[in-house]
Amino acid sequence: MKTHILLGVVLVSAGLAGPAAAADMQGTIKSVDPKRDSITLSDGKTFILSEGVEAETLKAGEKVMITYSTAAGKLTASKVRVVK
Repeated sequence: MKTHILLGVVLVSAGLAGPAAAADMQGTIKSVDPKRDSITLSDGKTFILSEGVEAETLKAGEKVMITYSTAAGKLTASKVRVVK
């Protein structure tokens, strides 16, 4: 029994230590902060833009699809695409 519990703890710990999985979300840009390379959506979530995603190409009011990951409580957008 102890072996099963120990194995379960090891497997759960390994899963938590792995890389964050990317997720997608759609929203409307409320504001763009080029100095901080970030955008804030109308729901209040702020995303840091990774290399290759340029804040200057985005505008408040645009609907976007964001591919992002979460690390240390921060949302990082790896891809931002304008949608209709």
